[in-house]
Amino acid sequence: MAKSLDQIRAESKRDADRKKNGKAKSERINLDKKRDGEKPAANEAPQSLGELALSWTRTIIGAFVMVMILNGVLVASFVVPTGSMESTVMTGDFLFVNKFIFGPSTPQMIPILNIPIPYYRFPGLRKPVKGDVIVFIFPGNREEAKPLEFQYYLKRCVATAGDTLTIRDKKIFINGVASAFPPEGRLSNFIESPDSDDRFRTFPIGAGFTRDNYGPIRIPKQGDVVELTPVNLAQWEVFIRREGHEVATNDGKILIDGKEAARYTVERDYCFGMGDNRDNSLDSRYWGFVPVDDVVGTPLIVYWSWETNLPSLFEKFGTLRPSRLGKVIN
Repeated sequence: MAKSLDQIRAESKRDADRKKNGKAKSERINLDKKRDGEKPAANEAPQSLGELALSWTRTIIGAFVMVMILNGVLVASFVVPTGSMESTVMTGDFLFVNKFIFGPSTPQMIPILNIPIPYYRFPGLRKPVKGDVIVFIFPGNREEAKPLEFQYYLKRCVATAGDTLTIRDKKIFINGVASAFPPEGRLSNFIESPDSDDRFRTFPIGAGFTRDNYGPIRIPKQGDVVELTPVNLAQWEVFIRREGHEVATNDGKILIDGKEAARYTVERDYCFGMGDNRDNSLDSRYWGFVPVDDVVGTPLIVYWSWETNLPSLFEKFGTLRPSRLGKVIN
């Protein structure tokens, strides 16, 4: 059927409108694309030096906080400073330490500055057991309630809370049973005499123990009751102070936090740490028990190893120990 003139005109107008709308849409798309590639408008001023510095500072602080969190919760790095654990670990070994197993924590110190800060400890998978190599917060020297400096130490746990430890001619007995010597440990044939001056250096004060003939001594367990007398107070005073109490005497009476006391109830579990290099290790024999709450982890592997006590980086590279890289610590 033939179209009328009006129908033909209407169709032509619709076609023209479609072409016009399509062209406008295409121009808008091209304009958007062009704008995406344009430089900032003149009224969008670039960042000032102060704003740029603030942005970088935020980034660095954020990264620093993340490192502290990961260091506290999962895995930390530890450098072995002394030879007390040779040859299980060597001076200059860099270790990855599993902190999750004994209970992760919020950061315990400010890195680099080495300043201790209050921290919260989360429950761990288990507590240290005999034979574990442990990293812990150093409790302080024999006569110190608190250490002068915050430090991490590395030793082997040889006894745990409630055990009775005895050392006879270098041999360790736990509850009367001989303890196996570490496979890579070191031992000399020389045995300290009971009259050696060593008895004036060992823990606890006045016990008269030596490095090679020590104990018997019970490793304190939470809930243990210690009978106190003016005679044995010297052996327990530092221990009680480390648990956060004041100790004094008055007219032959023992005062704890200002109150007369004839006994003391232990508040925490402890373990006893010794170096595998038994004759060259300052350990629990000299400064006392390790609170289980202060054990932060156990080493996993050696990821780097060289001699750290050298002045230049070039000399250190000359002492690199490739055979120790990847060594599993146990």
